[in-house]
Amino acid sequence: MSANLASTRPKTAAPHPGENAAALRPHAEQAFADELAALAAQDDRPRPARWRLSPWAVATYLLGGTLPDGTVISPKYVGPRRIVEVAVTTLATDRALLLLGVPGTAKTWVSEHLAAAVSGDSTLLVQGTAGTPEEAIRYGWDYARLLAHGPSRDALVPSPVMRAMAEGMTARVEELTRIPADVQDTLITILSEKTLPVPELGEEVQAVRGFNLIATANDRDRGVNDLSSALRRRFNTVVLPLPESAEAEVDIVTRRVEQLGRSLDLPAAPDGMAEIRRVVTVFRELRGGLTDDGRTKVKSPSGTLSTAEAISVVTGGLALAAHFGDGVLRPADVAAGILGAVVRDPAADRVVWQEYLETVVREREDWTDFYRACREVSA
Repeated sequence: MSANLASTRPKTAAPHPGENAAALRPHAEQAFADELAALAAQDDRPRPARWRLSPWAVATYLLGGTLPDGTVISPKYVGPRRIVEVAVTTLATDRALLLLGVPGTAKTWVSEHLAAAVSGDSTLLVQGTAGTPEEAIRYGWDYARLLAHGPSRDALVPSPVMRAMAEGMTARVEELTRIPADVQDTLITILSEKTLPVPELGEEVQAVRGFNLIATANDRDRGVNDLSSALRRRFNTVVLPLPESAEAEVDIVTRRVEQLGRSLDLPAAPDGMAEIRRVVTVFRELRGGLTDDGRTKVKSPSGTLSTAEAISVVTGGLALAAHFGDGVLRPADVAAGILGAVVRDPAADRVVWQEYLETVVREREDWTDFYRACREVSA
């Protein structure tokens, strides 16, 4: 017997006027509702079952573009177009999507926006941790009802994955490799048979058309659980690379800082473009072990120095400039943030940072203020 559990999904109360605008971090489908609506209105291409947009429109939503009526769609992902096209196409098939990459390559960001564009709901999310239980992926129970009346539909608490299966939506699993291996393998039957058995009720939930799953994982963090070969076969893996060029990374950092800054009422990022470029340059050189001009080799610290960390450093610097400065991003505002990102191992990384300051930063004539600010916080 197949169970239709669509009715078990919790109803969300209608937001009060302006509630979404006041949210510190609105969901993608809320923050970019106007763009999604404009795309849907002009999207005349075939759409897979229960998709809000066609694959072409989903890719346009992520990569940006200008619609025939002049509506500008802002890019959500700056990177190779083919990567996005493969990811979107995967979701239109019966294979799940695994977004793989080092920390800070926008895996979660891309996952959220894909779900928002495809299903109009990015909140069917399982956050993977070492303590994630099997119930988070399958289902749980309302124990008060279970004890009072025994196993029943009313006592069943569906997981986000079960809800996505019943409603033909896109589910998300973040940090899949942080979930214990035996819990990971709960997904095998779901992804291969498109079925989730509920033996306590003698039923099963069969996925309806439109269901798919996006998982993210990184291959650099320590203490992760490798995927079994059986589970990995159920995914089409798309590797998200680090930005190829400094200009691309500056563009990504600037866009995300502007979005975050608006929600925090911080100064506009262009007022500090010089410092944004400087932060990106420092991160790229230390990450790559070579200065931009290719002349000097430098040691790399233990941290990843990802684009996401650069965004955090600049956002923190803007907050300092806004609340304790004149609103303009300056070297002193980002120096402490860079030190915190670079020096993760107090012994080894501090040596790497001091050597970089003295052999690279000190020798750049237009970096004098930055050198002094970094020396001050490093003392």
